[in-house]
Amino acid sequence: MSTLASLVRPGMRIALGDGVGTPRAVAAELAAVAAATGGVRLLLGWTPAAGPALDVTAFADVRTVMGGRGLRAAIDAGTVRALPVRLSAVPALLRGPLRPDVLVAPLVPVAGGFAFGTEVSWMGAAVAAGAVVAGAVTAGRTCCDAGPPLPSERVVVVAETAEEPATPPYTAPSGVHREIAGRVAALVPEGARLQVGPGALGAAVLDALRVPVQMDAGLLPDGVADLDRRGLLRGTPVATYLAGGPALREWADGRPLLHGVEHTHDIGRLSAQSGFVAVNTALEVDEQGQVNVEGLPGAAVGGIGGHADYAAAASRCPDGLSVVAVPATHRGRPTLVERLSAPVSTPAHDVDVLVTEHGAADLRGLDRGERAAAVRALWR
Repeated sequence: MSTLASLVRPGMRIALGDGVGTPRAVAAELAAVAAATGGVRLLLGWTPAAGPALDVTAFADVRTVMGGRGLRAAIDAGTVRALPVRLSAVPALLRGPLRPDVLVAPLVPVAGGFAFGTEVSWMGAAVAAGAVVAGAVTAGRTCCDAGPPLPSERVVVVAETAEEPATPPYTAPSGVHREIAGRVAALVPEGARLQVGPGALGAAVLDALRVPVQMDAGLLPDGVADLDRRGLLRGTPVATYLAGGPALREWADGRPLLHGVEHTHDIGRLSAQSGFVAVNTALEVDEQGQVNVEGLPGAAVGGIGGHADYAAAASRCPDGLSVVAVPATHRGRPTLVERLSAPVSTPAHDVDVLVTEHGAADLRGLDRGERAAAVRALWR
């Protein structure tokens, strides 16, 4: 019997550590153990890249608290259930209806034991909820966990690997992205605490900045290392995932950057200090500024994630700003719709400014009719 098999019993819920460092090397063994045991449930998180070795059909039930490219096909097929939950609520769920018995996680050796490496996410909350950590250990991997080592009595090493973290398959910014980013950058004051989403638009926004900022985000993208090289990064960033490639991981290694979602996505913490600016995008918006980030007709795209947390925090923060920036069209389809294709991910009252390549609309202080007119003007 393998070490992993010795930890698993029928009816257990197994949480699989997420992010770029998800332990792909043990995915096939985990599925085989689940199939042999029977009745095993699986909990997933942010999955930016597909992992072909993980057979989700081996589990009695599979749920995810966040989406990602690697889960789109499985969610569309109905083999993974995507939960409509904001990331700040995940630790509470892990203490309640989603409590895991075992957390299969990537670990890095550190002084005093083991730590998480390229993400902390909700994994610390799973440990706090009582999960045993089945660790896939990689010596020499990037480590930027800001917390103490994991409690040694809760860690069982089930594999030693040499695998590198995945690199999210983001596309490069287009001319439209850069035009939007220039408008967004003009809204960011010097010294702001800034959150940007990953992907082409987020990369363009960081590239367009000309004033120093502090980074306080869920996913830390490649552009942060470039900000530092340009002298525009103040202090130590706060994040819960690394969301970039080898250059970012090399820059981040050894820096205490990563905290659990109970800290990074805490709306009270984020809004307590002035000057928090959240910049996010959308799949669709309606004329009131309601946002859909979850899916388009016939296709799952993402999850609520931290979008709602950061927008709410920025909109209530003194001198803060919640910005949603989106191209006016996506693959030939207008992103302004009469009715969203999926339920509202972020409500209109948490969106302060809406930006497209055609301009920026400040929606604060406007009534319903004025908001609709201001939004429509951006899709002229």
